[in-house]
Amino acid sequence: MINEKPRVRFAPSPTGYLHVGGLRTALYNYLFAKHNNGEFILRIEDTDRNRYVEGAVENLIKALEWCGLEYDEGPGKREQFGPYLQSERLSLYDKYAKELIEKGHAYYCFCTHERLDALKKEQQQQKLPQAKYDKHCLHLSKEEVEEKLASGMPKVVRLNVVPDQKVAFDDVVRGRVEFDTHNIDDQVLIKSDGYPTYHLANVVDDHLMKITHVIRGEEWLSSTPKHILLYDFFGWEKSVFAHLPLLLNPDRSKLSKRQGDVAVEDYRVKGYLKDALVNFVALLGWNAGDDKEFYYLNELIDSFSLERVNKSGAVFDLEKLNWLNAEHLRKKPDAELLALLKDEIQNSTDVSTEIKEQSYSDEYLIKIIDGMKERVSFIHEYITKSPYFFVAPAEYEEAAKQKGWKPETPEQIKKLRDAFSALNNPVKEDYENALKQTAADLNIGVGKLIHPLRLATSGMSTGPGVYDILVIIGKEEVIKRIDTALVKLG
Repeated sequence: MINEKPRVRFAPSPTGYLHVGGLRTALYNYLFAKHNNGEFILRIEDTDRNRYVEGAVENLIKALEWCGLEYDEGPGKREQFGPYLQSERLSLYDKYAKELIEKGHAYYCFCTHERLDALKKEQQQQKLPQAKYDKHCLHLSKEEVEEKLASGMPKVVRLNVVPDQKVAFDDVVRGRVEFDTHNIDDQVLIKSDGYPTYHLANVVDDHLMKITHVIRGEEWLSSTPKHILLYDFFGWEKSVFAHLPLLLNPDRSKLSKRQGDVAVEDYRVKGYLKDALVNFVALLGWNAGDDKEFYYLNELIDSFSLERVNKSGAVFDLEKLNWLNAEHLRKKPDAELLALLKDEIQNSTDVSTEIKEQSYSDEYLIKIIDGMKERVSFIHEYITKSPYFFVAPAEYEEAAKQKGWKPETPEQIKKLRDAFSALNNPVKEDYENALKQTAADLNIGVGKLIHPLRLATSGMSTGPGVYDILVIIGKEEVIKRIDTALVKLG
């Protein structure tokens, strides 16, 4: 191995927000590095200028930081190997491309787009399995090449693949993998704009940065033989490869934006906890060999190994993510939930101005948290599922009115109101005893009072126990809401 201390990298292209597949790749690299006391490096592969999106680098870094994946080297960190933006390393790639040309492992190609399009069309008409460059420019004389270079003719640099050979390597996830060079095209290494393609820049940087393990998505598997050839042509020791399984929709199609959210930012905005998202993504293709599904990041670090990554595609099950979010939310200490709830109230665009303008004590919000903790899966549900804890109900559920508010109800509820008014600093049992005694005095079942009481104080037919609601909002507010209901409901 290149050295004993593992060094891995996450090398995204700055084309937008961080895809959950990208997060899975970054996470597995991070977990492998930390489990083995290694280093996790961030490298931005921005050589495809046509796909470059302004602000994407910042988005990627923010997403990684939000998820708790701190990298050891990269943009904004110590620059041991120079800048980690490939666009700032062009002279390096040019140097190594020229080295390949001198050794006969690469060559200049001056073919026009028109010729290449015609070649592709001809091969398609011949129904060849794949379109490949025909090595036309490999056969130019040295004088012809120098003349074209001197004239400034547009050019690219191509890899010189020798046909009818085998390229094989051992993949940690997929086992022994073998390719025939007959099926490998003379890949462009340096484009006409002077920028390298992924293939050259990737191999050069992995070598210079001493990357020991290349952990990436399955979509790069077919590119690996080109990289193996480059390692061999340069005489460099190869990294260990591990190609992760595809992420799939429930219908087994490849996970894509067309079928739902795929960006980490989408899930953050929707209120998913970073702990839950990281936990969920870790299980997309990996397990520790047992039935455990709930993990914190430090537990994932302790348990992770590449040998436990599966070959087969992993289904992105949103229901499981929702379950994990609820589990992580319930296990958070009240102080952390309090901070999250206060942030939701102040900063969420979905919270009404009326609620934002109210002042809630920490003690009051903790009571809401205790009352709703087992009933919510997202922090925003503390508000959306129990708005009555934040503002008095402005309207009442129609079905609940028809079921629980009868012609005799107003007189009965007035009796209950009077019983509550007589209570001094009531606790839950005091409300319960007062209601039961009122029902007995009226010779009616307690349900005849509980249902309209819940409706009057919450406007809804569901939620925590009605006595819990009373204790949380307090006696004064309970009386006020009963009086309002008597006026509005008659």
